[in-house]
Amino acid sequence: MNPNFLFLNTLTGISENSFQKIKNMAEFCRLPAHTSITENGETPTDVYMLVDGLMRAYIRTENGKIYTKSIFKPVSFVGSLSALINNSTSLLTYESITSCKAYKLNFKKIIELSKTDDEIKSLYIKILEKVFQKAEKRNLELITLDAKDRYIKLRREIPNIDDLIPQYEIASYLGITPVQMSRIRKKI
Repeated sequence: MNPNFLFLNTLTGISENSFQKIKNMAEFCRLPAHTSITENGETPTDVYMLVDGLMRAYIRTENGKIYTKSIFKPVSFVGSLSALINNSTSLLTYESITSCKAYKLNFKKIIELSKTDDEIKSLYIKILEKVFQKAEKRNLELITLDAKDRYIKLRREIPNIDDLIPQYEIASYLGITPVQMSRIRKKI
């Protein structure tokens, strides 16, 4: 059985017929590390289902400082949903951190399909719910956990993260400086 079909069925029941409709519009991509799928200021058209590797969403300030908002691990849906929903420009850049495998889906085609297929509509709703829950959880962690606890939690979620991405990118995600990150790593 197709692992992507099994994953989508963990979100909501979806028939093989509906899965086939999605599969037919999906384009498999291999993304080298540090490949942008959406740049800040661009109007995106696609959402990606990440099946291997790590991706992130970040913003670069005018003075060049980078703030990582999200790190995505498999299986995740990656893309500027606000920009896709509103057909507007993305406030963030979305890029692969490591080499990745993903399925690219045209967002407007998914929306059109959800108008005629209730299973796909239900799947779309479940995906939006998951994205909202993840964002709410992340916001709570930022205000309730200190940087050390956020780092420990991140290492539980992605055990080899220190081997996959540079320390400054981890620090950016945790909301701390690389110097603070180095101190935390020495304490653990």
